[in-house]
Amino acid sequence: MNELLNKYGYVPDKVKIDHALGMIASNLENVVSDTVLKECFSMMDLTSLKTDDTRESVARLAGKVNDFRAAYPDWPLPASICVYPNFASVVREARSSDELKVTVVAGCFPSSQSFPEVKLKECELAVQNGADEVDIVLALNSFLAGDEAAAADEIRNIRNCIDAAAASQGRTVHLKVILETGLILSLEKIAEASFLAMEAGADFIKTSTGKVSVNATPAAAYVMCECISRYYAATGRKVGFKPAGGISSAMDAVSYYSIVSAVLGRDWLTKDLFRLGVSRLANNILSAVAHETVSYF
Repeated sequence: MNELLNKYGYVPDKVKIDHALGMIASNLENVVSDTVLKECFSMMDLTSLKTDDTRESVARLAGKVNDFRAAYPDWPLPASICVYPNFASVVREARSSDELKVTVVAGCFPSSQSFPEVKLKECELAVQNGADEVDIVLALNSFLAGDEAAAADEIRNIRNCIDAAAASQGRTVHLKVILETGLILSLEKIAEASFLAMEAGADFIKTSTGKVSVNATPAAAYVMCECISRYYAATGRKVGFKPAGGISSAMDAVSYYSIVSAVLGRDWLTKDLFRLGVSRLANNILSAVAHETVSYF
């Protein structure tokens, strides 16, 4: 057994996981409601990560969020807007409420293939320019080659870097570590990556970038949530969970909401501990509640 799995007494049980996921899937119609869909909406990182993003298009998205409560007074705001790091200042300056967090992808997202110094500088600049939350990708070039120590050290170094940048401004930032589970070929390795990221300082562990062929899957989500549970039992520190990539329908959101509820419980069903990385989901949730096509975002 891997050292980290042994430390936390956890090995994924595929038969048990498949059974649990089958039970969850069969119960989704009993879970979905307008209240649950609005909860999911409040836990979204509303994401724009397009090659043709501009300062104007990002500011326009922030403006739509600013105007959202006037159009939908009974709805919560999404948790954050997630953009490339060069647009952190755009969202910070355009948002009308600090309740809306500024999330960036950084550290040479989505491949994490560059010099460690470049990754650190990009993360530092993102925080200096207003990022409240930084999403980085696990260094798979180290992890998949068996150099877990190097992968963990990179997370720790980025953690220290963004904490120092935020402290200089009198604030704190959150670090989300993307495992890119679609490129990790076993549930055991997904568990190992989960524990590694949490031990290295991740505030959240996240499934995917949305930029590879296999993104968030229920099985990966279930394993990651079980690891969060084991880590919390051992350390007392609550780490959040963020599925991302390919989550587009209202029932997709309810599925991941249900996995978190089943494995981690109601305490995790807040935007402080559960996020959905989305680009298309927002309009689909609005449409599901309205029972008609909505194209607000």
